[in-house]
Amino acid sequence: MPTTDQTLAFSRVLTPTAVKQCIGFMIGSALFAVGAGIAIWGNADQGTLANVLYFIGSWFFTAAGMVQLVLSGAVTVPVDFAPGKMFRAEWLAASTQSVGTVLFNVSTGAALMSHTIAAEKDYMWNPDAAGSVAFLLSGVFVLIAFVRVDRFWDPGKVDWWSGQINFAGCVAFGVAAVAAFITAAGSSLDPSVANWGTLIGAICFFLSSGVSLPGALRASASS
Repeated sequence: MPTTDQTLAFSRVLTPTAVKQCIGFMIGSALFAVGAGIAIWGNADQGTLANVLYFIGSWFFTAAGMVQLVLSGAVTVPVDFAPGKMFRAEWLAASTQSVGTVLFNVSTGAALMSHTIAAEKDYMWNPDAAGSVAFLLSGVFVLIAFVRVDRFWDPGKVDWWSGQINFAGCVAFGVAAVAAFITAAGSSLDPSVANWGTLIGAICFFLSSGVSLPGALRASASS
């Protein structure tokens, strides 16, 4: 039977924290950035490696997204007008982002088994439309949540920078999704823009969580 110390250690692993959320997004983003770098500067033979990195990174995104959803709190908040409740922006941001991460799980998994573009030896994954839309909505809700508790322009706050950088990453993924659209000829609209959009978006997501990590660590140490 497991000892008390083993049980406590296992419980700590499963306990959602802001630190785990930040680290999960940072690891996933780093893997996405490396995958995009391979797509930009590598060769066709490295396409499978890039897709593997995207697939693994998507699971770190999903795990971090689940932590974010758990930490986002109540789904609704009481209001003075009918019907008496409204969705909280924090929960909407976390839930839509979680949906986006799951969609990326699906698309990155499909990319590992796809060889449909005749111009390439291996299909190189790029953010898909559905996942990118979910990320864009999430980014908007993050900004709304910040404005509700503070103000639109507040560069002195770490959370403000995190939200702005995160939104820039969502936009970059959206641009990549458009550029990666497959035409009737079987090729992407603009593979270069798609790959650069993925790289820029991944870097933005890494920085967004990176600027929040010190505060999360301080809060964890003081609790």
